[in-house]
Amino acid sequence: MSKKPEHLTQHAREMRKSPTAAERLLWRHLRSKRLAGYKFRRQQQIGPYIADFYCSDGRLIIELDGDAHENKETYDSNRQAFLESQGLTVLRFWNSDVLDNVHGVLELICLRLEMPAER
Repeated sequence: MSKKPEHLTQHAREMRKSPTAAERLLWRHLRSKRLAGYKFRRQQQIGPYIADFYCSDGRLIIELDGDAHENKETYDSNRQAFLESQGLTVLRFWNSDVLDNVHGVLELICLRLEMPAER
């Protein structure tokens, strides 16, 4: 197994220590298998990237986008292409979606997790 770059490990730790309001809210619902028994990790390193939330059983990444993602369409597109090439599905939500309708976001996540795996 290849060693993860130390700068990514440190960056993931820092991100876990200072989550956005939307990340804090969503994490309250995802942690400790609270969402339909699925285990999620936050700020998970996958290749050269860090996923906001990752469920290995569902091969699912949840990304929350806010102001930091403005004008980064190319980066986000390349990142998503890499993650999908690893057999992962990426669901993206705006921070405002989580803050204004967390239960709707959770419902969409559950629907995706309950879909049969594509082979």
